[in-house]
Amino acid sequence: MKNAIRSPFLPANSPFEGENRVGYPQRRRRGCRAPVPDAAQPDLEGTLASARAEIERLKEDFLRAKAETENIRRRAAEDVTRAHKFALESFAATLLPVRDSLEAALAIEAATVESLREGVSITGRQLTAAFDKASLAEIAPAGERFDPHRHQAISQLESDDPPGTVVAVVQKGYRLHDRVIRPALVVVARERSAPPAEAPPDGAPAA
Repeated sequence: MKNAIRSPFLPANSPFEGENRVGYPQRRRRGCRAPVPDAAQPDLEGTLASARAEIERLKEDFLRAKAETENIRRRAAEDVTRAHKFALESFAATLLPVRDSLEAALAIEAATVESLREGVSITGRQLTAAFDKASLAEIAPAGERFDPHRHQAISQLESDDPPGTVVAVVQKGYRLHDRVIRPALVVVARERSAPPAEAPPDGAPAA
């Protein structure tokens, strides 16, 4: 045995040659592993190449998604700009017939009071139709309960109506959908004050 440890206490050609001092076979030292064949080693180069390819694919996907997000953001900003710029396009189109009617009325040289009244009435109906199409409604709260969200009181008037009732509309208000763009100017009823006590006649004792 070439690598056997020879004990100085054993004679030459002893049958226990190659065993340790306590009679057990010699063990291999720790850390001295047998070499692994090349076929059993992992393909590190192939794994690295696959990882690099996956990184490139993910990078391309990220850049593509980023570009698409930028395009969506740009188109959204353009849509908002166009919406602000042309928000009144439809309402302006409905007002054009109103202007045409006014210009036609002013073009009449020998207009009578009756013809002017008829022309103004037609123009008013066209303007009402334009307001209705734009969801612009008037606020005319005569006889209604005063609402500080839709009405603006400019004075109070003693009335037989319940206190807080709108007894007169000085100027109509308007609302766009559910938003008040101009409150109605109104006069609100208040309770009548008690009449003053009559003065007693001369010489009569005061009550």
